[in-house]
Amino acid sequence: MDAPPIMGNVPGSYALGVFRDRHPALLRQVREALPYTPDRHRALDRLADEVARDVMEPLDPSAHDFAAWAEWGRGMIGRRWVDVPFLWAESYFYRKLLAATGYFEDGPWRGIDPFGPVKQAELGGPEVDAELAALDRAAASPPGERAAGLLLGSLWGNRADLSFKITQGDERERASELVVDDSDLLWSLVRDRAPGRICVLADNAGRELLPDLLLADHLLAEGLATDVVLHVKPHPYFVSDATPADVAACVRRLAAAPGQAGKAGGRLWRAMADGRLSPRAHPFSCAPLPYRDMPDDLRAELASAALTITKGDLNYRRLVGDRMWPVDTPFPAVTAYFPGPVAALRTLKSDVLTGVDAGTAARLDATGEPWRTSGTHALIQVRA
Repeated sequence: MDAPPIMGNVPGSYALGVFRDRHPALLRQVREALPYTPDRHRALDRLADEVARDVMEPLDPSAHDFAAWAEWGRGMIGRRWVDVPFLWAESYFYRKLLAATGYFEDGPWRGIDPFGPVKQAELGGPEVDAELAALDRAAASPPGERAAGLLLGSLWGNRADLSFKITQGDERERASELVVDDSDLLWSLVRDRAPGRICVLADNAGRELLPDLLLADHLLAEGLATDVVLHVKPHPYFVSDATPADVAACVRRLAAAPGQAGKAGGRLWRAMADGRLSPRAHPFSCAPLPYRDMPDDLRAELASAALTITKGDLNYRRLVGDRMWPVDTPFPAVTAYFPGPVAALRTLKSDVLTGVDAGTAARLDATGEPWRTSGTHALIQVRA
């Protein structure tokens, strides 16, 4: 089973808009986010020029991962950004951005998250206070309703993608729809079987990671999981993607909150201390490759899980393959390679789509709205 990869050279396509609009805007934002020194300004300007010229240049040969990217990019580096598969090119852009900010180099900017200021501003914003306060009201709800609410909170928390906001703005006022809902099957996998390890492949930091952590707290507190392994990125990636530092910041944010949020934060803090909640930062999390190509150690780890939950759009693209599948291609068929039960929680922010009824897709297409890329529609898909 196969389909052509999504490319950025299709006029009017979402992918083309990412290269033409989002990446230049992001470079301007990063340039102003921190008091970078002249050498970093020059490097960022060179990357902006590279994007404008639409020619992918190689990494500096001194880069620690030069050989890996040269191998991954064989036959692609040197071509136009839009003429190679979208997933690969977008991943390479973010690696080049880290090179421009000096993230991996010896010097004052080594290890400094270029997206840190926007992550921190969001995590400390008043919207988070309001969202955490809602946990107090939810505490009086029946257990099933609370569990459903936590799952939906983790799903729709994906709207907090900071890179998406750069060009899309606030989508909260638009109509929302869950186009596929396998939540009953998801809950059956954790309620009707002996508790086991649950792996969560996290996506964004801040306002998305908080509900992911709250869902993990529920799974642990209710005895639905023996432990939860939270896979995050080993270094900054795709603007708002969560790193171990972001996990620590979010647990601290929860633990410092009043009411039910603070209680959950305390439980999560203790769960991390005793190993029931473990952050994991596998290098493959930042590879420009689909999960079908995962290395053997990661495959073995996920095979041992009772369930793996993938969060967000990028993980979905890597899970099913960033390809132009017919929308009704069965989700279980394209994920049959995955080494265990898997569930996808995803708000739709790019073109790839599987497992959607053709009639539903036709109805939504007829509205003329960009429902596949606007972040206003979502899905919960499960392969048991």
